Amino acid sequence: MALERVWKGLLVVAAVALAAAMVVQLGVVATPWSEDRAAVRVLDDGGEPTAVVDVEIADTLADRYTGLSDHDSLADGEGMLFVHGSEDERTYVMRGMDFGIDIVFIGADREITTIHSAPEPGSDEDGEDQEYTGEGRWVLEVPIGYADENGIDVGDKVEIETGDD
Repeated sequence: MALERVWKGLLVVAAVALAAAMVVQLGVVATPWSEDRAAVRVLDDGGEPTAVVDVEIADTLADRYTGLSDHDSLADGEGMLFVHGSEDERTYVMRGMDFGIDIVFIGADREITTIHSAPEPGSDEDGEDQEYTGEGRWVLEVPIGYADENGIDVGDKVEIETGDD
């Protein structure tokens, strides 16, 4: 009986440790920002702004899961900034989206690592199969074509300004 309790206790400890490792690996642990909005400035090689985006902050697991799927559209110069606890390879999908977006992955050093142009899902698609992968700590979503129109390129640096700054 005592041995059985020891094994059950070890199983509980192992399950908690595994769950904690998965949370850290998925980047779920991020300190929520006290602000709901921020300004993201994209800088060219010379440090000059090429674009300024007014963004909503998605810094919780629920916010990141929902993303822009509950929006009808984005105006030019608007977007969403997804905040993760660490830099990692991430895959974003077009789940429930009604409009196309550019997906910009930003590394922990605030340098753009990848840019994808993601069209809206077709009328018979749910967007789950439209996967876009990149390395990043932050992911910026803006209207489709915005990156090209504003000269945003891989290697550009990004500044993020919140009311916390």
